[in-house]
Amino acid sequence: MLEWRSCCFPDRNETDPAIAATNRVFAQFLKYATAGAGGTAVAYGILFALVEMAAVRPVLASTCGAVAGAVVNYALNYRFTFQSRRPHRQALAKYFTVAVAGIALNAIVIALAMTVPGMHYFLAQLFATAVVLIAAFLTNRAWTF
Repeated sequence: MLEWRSCCFPDRNETDPAIAATNRVFAQFLKYATAGAGGTAVAYGILFALVEMAAVRPVLASTCGAVAGAVVNYALNYRFTFQSRRPHRQALAKYFTVAVAGIALNAIVIALAMTVPGMHYFLAQLFATAVVLIAAFLTNRAWTF
């Protein structure tokens, strides 16, 4: 019985270096997203609390949440996702450079999304999270760790 891979891609198998490399990157992305869930939970909690309980504007509240989430994510990504051996003084500086860029990108995406009539701040935040997740993973993978 043929497996779908051999049927659809007869000249490629799991021992193919390109497939193996793609699988490693995908597995690392899943680790990154899993680790990021902790920081995202913190960020979303702060966003919700500031908007709903303190009447803070969504862009500012989201930015505060993103800063707190970045702190949580550094430790998780350093050890869990990338298993970095770089000294913290190097990795931390690069990570927070990426985090600041991600926070700015997050604010820009939310601000743009909030210009859409009827856009709820939480839906805007979900979209911004997806954009920043992909951009930050690629940058952290290539440069930070």
